[in-house]
Amino acid sequence: MLKENLKMSNPLLVFVPLLVLSLSLSLVTSTSLMKEEESMRVLLRNLDNQKPSSSVQEAAAMGVLQRLLPTHVSSFDFKLISKKVCGGSSCFYIKNSNISSRRGSEIKIEGTTAVEITSGLHWYLKYWCGAHISWDKTGGIQIASVPKPGSLPPVKDEGVLVKRPVPWNYYQNVVTSSYSYVWWDWNRWEKEIDWMALQGINLPLAFTGQESIWQKVFKGFNLSNSDLSDFFGGPAFLAWARMANLHGWGGPLPQSWLDQQLVLQKVILSRMIELGMTPVLPSFSGNVPAALKKIFPSANITRLGDWNTVNGDRRWCCTFLLDASDPLFVQIGESFVKQQIKEYGDITKIYSCDTFNENLPPTNDPKYISQLGAAVYKAMSKGNNDAVWLMQGWLFSSNSDFWHPPQMRALLHSVPFGKMIVLDLFAEVKPIWEKSSQFYGTPYIWCMLHNFGGNIEMYGILDAVSKGPIEARVSQNSTMVGVGMCMEGIEQNPVVYELMSEMAFRSEKVQLKEWLKSYSRRRYGKEIHQMEVAWEILYRTIYNCTDGIADHNKDYIVEFPDWNPSWNSGSNMSKRKTQHHLRQETTFRFSFAETKSVLPQPHLWYSTEEVIHALQLFIDAGNSLAGSLTYRYDLVDLTRQVLSKLANQVYLDSLAAFKHKNAKALSSASEKFAELIMDIDMLLASDDNFLLGTWLESAKKCATTPSEMRQYEWNARTQVTMWYDTTKNNQSKLHDYANKFWSGLLEGYYLPRASTYFGHLLRSLKANQSFNLEEWRREWISYSSKWQSGATLYPVKAQGHALTISKALFKKYFS
Repeated sequence: MLKENLKMSNPLLVFVPLLVLSLSLSLVTSTSLMKEEESMRVLLRNLDNQKPSSSVQEAAAMGVLQRLLPTHVSSFDFKLISKKVCGGSSCFYIKNSNISSRRGSEIKIEGTTAVEITSGLHWYLKYWCGAHISWDKTGGIQIASVPKPGSLPPVKDEGVLVKRPVPWNYYQNVVTSSYSYVWWDWNRWEKEIDWMALQGINLPLAFTGQESIWQKVFKGFNLSNSDLSDFFGGPAFLAWARMANLHGWGGPLPQSWLDQQLVLQKVILSRMIELGMTPVLPSFSGNVPAALKKIFPSANITRLGDWNTVNGDRRWCCTFLLDASDPLFVQIGESFVKQQIKEYGDITKIYSCDTFNENLPPTNDPKYISQLGAAVYKAMSKGNNDAVWLMQGWLFSSNSDFWHPPQMRALLHSVPFGKMIVLDLFAEVKPIWEKSSQFYGTPYIWCMLHNFGGNIEMYGILDAVSKGPIEARVSQNSTMVGVGMCMEGIEQNPVVYELMSEMAFRSEKVQLKEWLKSYSRRRYGKEIHQMEVAWEILYRTIYNCTDGIADHNKDYIVEFPDWNPSWNSGSNMSKRKTQHHLRQETTFRFSFAETKSVLPQPHLWYSTEEVIHALQLFIDAGNSLAGSLTYRYDLVDLTRQVLSKLANQVYLDSLAAFKHKNAKALSSASEKFAELIMDIDMLLASDDNFLLGTWLESAKKCATTPSEMRQYEWNARTQVTMWYDTTKNNQSKLHDYANKFWSGLLEGYYLPRASTYFGHLLRSLKANQSFNLEEWRREWISYSSKWQSGATLYPVKAQGHALTISKALFKKYFS
């Protein structure tokens, strides 16, 4: 490299000091990379030593096969192999069994852990048998294409060896536990862990049940259960109580919940470990109950700032932070790690901790930040000598105005080299590794965030997913050690997650046009020309968002604007497609501006006409796919997507009518908007996976008493609507953040909201008065509060025929 630079430069301009500096930097970088590689080898060796025996892992992998494809258990032979077979890497090896009899094993899959074995199984089922595996709520599995036992297709020659190019495949966001997992029992968790194993995930976050651990730890510091009553959040808001964003909201947390979740966590961890995964456990970031200050009055405990409340209500805002410089910090952190080891055993070396997630440190002094990081790690390492700190890099995106290079370096270099791994959480849109010199030499995992709030919105950046991890890994002085999926909510956009999972085993960019043809055949179990063409359209439209805007579903049906149309912005409200640049508020939540001059508009990055054509192709292929659950899910989702964008335009038409004082046009547009809500609700009701009732019933099933049932249902209803606190005339700052296109929610919640709003608009117009936003807010918030506290039952079984409904709606709105 130095010689090449000399050839390109004018020798008269090359100074010896510059050469010395360049050579010194090269040596430092090379040394750092060598240290990083060695530290990763030591970590991986330590974790390998903790894994269960070959027989345990092979049995666990066979259990996955038994639950997935029970008819073919005898068709496969699984064997654990050493990394030496794979040149020191993790890998799987697919080959034909040596048994000649067709009545025995046909395919042998070897892997360095049970996860590698199940990944190999999934790879074989996909690329030799044309099978497809996704979440149940996105259509589930398609295994009808798998040949009968005795007829499985052989692999060529010596078989297929697939190595991981990087060691880790990480999974989860710290808020996924609340947006998606909160009401799960073991039956649902078992399915998820099977899915994880088949996707090759070997580094999952394991946050369930930690409140029970905290209860035991804080009791050791003389806190009572009552002292913790306003510390933990309610079940649907635990993630944000853990991150010190709020306290007490949705609570108090019943003892029965704490006990149940601890038992569940032990079962989850047991299965993860049997499969050879490395669970990531929580650790201490300084978030403490208010009562701790009374017990330790001299401790350095301060209150953080407000996080998204309407008016700074201290019943749930402004949490308490124990300063990292206080000796009590290390004591509590050490106790927490040791309590987990006592409960679960010595099962991991990797601990998650997110300091100041969407909150700011009290000072930007790098010295303080370095001391903070050192204390966090000291608490971990005193609890577990070999601890490694895993940190979400979200703060470097959400608080980029604060985290400049000196502050980033101070935090990243505050721990011994190799003892921190950073999640480049939003790398598919806003990669931090590129502008931070590979996180200043700190190992990192390239992650796809993709989804905010568990919204149901067809969206993705397939090109970034297929090439981003490759470019990061092969970049100069790369410190990348894994890939990951860090969505806020799961069970949507299965194509995006299947591709991202594959990148854990891909060393080259995926050719997406061919891959999507294969995906279409696998997902529906057969080759259908219309579907392949439709997916090519979806690839260049919905799944090709290149505008750099983070997508959060703000369609007017599910996130109704808190906006006064009497404000004359002068903007063209009838414009079909309007781009709005993302702005970041002090609340740290991505949103569009709601001001007197700008109407918030949903994100639209593609041609709606092209996507309507794709929907026509989906409908045309319907008769060939009768009975396919994967097809039904995609058809309903795509029809919903198309109609929701049409509703956005209808809403703008209604505002244009109001602006031009055309009561007849306003009435017509508002009626059409309401009709679209009802029609979409009817469509969603035709698929089990788009029902509000299942979310509410799963919450109630967790309860052991009538009062718990009411609390849990309130939690479930509130999270997907207002989300957080309100006043009589001010909506939550996070209202509709976790919005969902679910049947029941549209008819029972979104429709009354829209009808109330348009009713106020029409009355204002007829009375020749300005729209009274405060009056509408009061009426709407009152209704919302009653709905959140309600107990209306919603269906848990689908009604109607999806294809028939989709055809009728297409004819109604697009013929």
